Amino acid sequence: MSTIAAAPAAEPKPLYTSLFVQVMAALVLGVILGMAVPDFAIGLKILSDAFLKLISMIVAPIVFCVVVHGIAGAGDLKKVGRVGVKALVYFEVMTTVALVVGLLLAYLFGPGHGMNIDPSTLDAKALNTYADNAHKLSGGGIGAFLMNVIPTTSFDALSRNDVLQVLFFAVLFGVGLALVGGEKGKLVTSMIDAASTVLFRVMGLIVRVAPLGVLGAVAYTVGKYGVGSLKQLVSLVALFYVSVGIFVLGVLGGVMALVGINILKFLAYLREELTIVLATASSDAVLPQIMKKLERMGVKDSVVGLVIPTGYSFNLDAFSIYLTLAVVFIAQATNTPLSFGDLLLVLGVSLITSKGAHGVPGSAIVILAATLNAVPSIPAIGLVLVLSVDWFIGMARALGNLVGNCVATVVVAAWEGDLDRAKAAQVLEGGELVDVTAG
Repeated sequence: MSTIAAAPAAEPKPLYTSLFVQVMAALVLGVILGMAVPDFAIGLKILSDAFLKLISMIVAPIVFCVVVHGIAGAGDLKKVGRVGVKALVYFEVMTTVALVVGLLLAYLFGPGHGMNIDPSTLDAKALNTYADNAHKLSGGGIGAFLMNVIPTTSFDALSRNDVLQVLFFAVLFGVGLALVGGEKGKLVTSMIDAASTVLFRVMGLIVRVAPLGVLGAVAYTVGKYGVGSLKQLVSLVALFYVSVGIFVLGVLGGVMALVGINILKFLAYLREELTIVLATASSDAVLPQIMKKLERMGVKDSVVGLVIPTGYSFNLDAFSIYLTLAVVFIAQATNTPLSFGDLLLVLGVSLITSKGAHGVPGSAIVILAATLNAVPSIPAIGLVLVLSVDWFIGMARALGNLVGNCVATVVVAAWEGDLDRAKAAQVLEGGELVDVTAG
């Protein structure tokens, strides 16, 4: 087993320079502003929007460069294919477990019981915002989803920041580059490596303004919705947060234990990114940083480059929990009986519909609508019930999805023998400083 030399003791930096401390301070300030001056706080949403737009600007080219360099540098295309297959197998297993967890907890706690909602009294206009996107998904099936994976043009995929389409083109480009080889292959590979270095440096600059993005997101949320907005549906929100916690600490924690990694230390290592995701309700906000941190933890870059982007569309653990939990909640709230066959149908359809969630505006409501279409007995208008708390649920949803993808990357790397366990142990123990803002 390889050994890692102990890093020389570095002079501790002032606490205020820590990204985590800055983000937490911004989070607290956002709550205070939202409660004290809600109108002003709502206007701060521009900070969150600007931060997410900056991240969105750089995600697609980083994914392209990382995936292409990882495949071209792997040297063995069979190995790349093997990693891809292992990742997809892991994704399907975890997605199924997540769907079942949501279903079991919904029945165990019954968050919708006692609401006695008459579907005819619900305002269908509230769903108009999602009508166009729902129309795009309805009737498309697996064929439409697979066709959507193929970009119209490579530039179109990059300009629209469709991670799955960018990944598809990057895999083809990387395979082609590996097959070309020789001097030409090395020249293009070195150019992409250099571009990746520059992009990560730019990412480091953008990450420095993350506290402003968190401030805007939290201030807007508290100022617009307040704490009173949760009263009617507090049981659903609380149950979802508990469900994600159980899944992360119980299921994913158990999987990580098999790899030999403590889930709590792993979460602590990713604390800055997790805090940003919780505040902005978007896992896109930290995709580049997460990829860099996993590499520096000892996961081979080719595994990171394949698993993380693919997982953003195929491994949505917390989203899967939400799908089955919300379906059963709506059925309970509207006093709609569900047969065992209905439940199996929900599980089967959810395995497919959850794969199209990432990158669809209002994805939670849109995909939930597509899922409910398969179960005619449940009134689709019941979606109105969860609209008011979708942002709060979305925070935990994004957090759970991100943790699930990070764990998937580590597990697939360990499965493939591409995890440096000694380095991972040292980094998680704090023996090596990892600063993604340095690029």
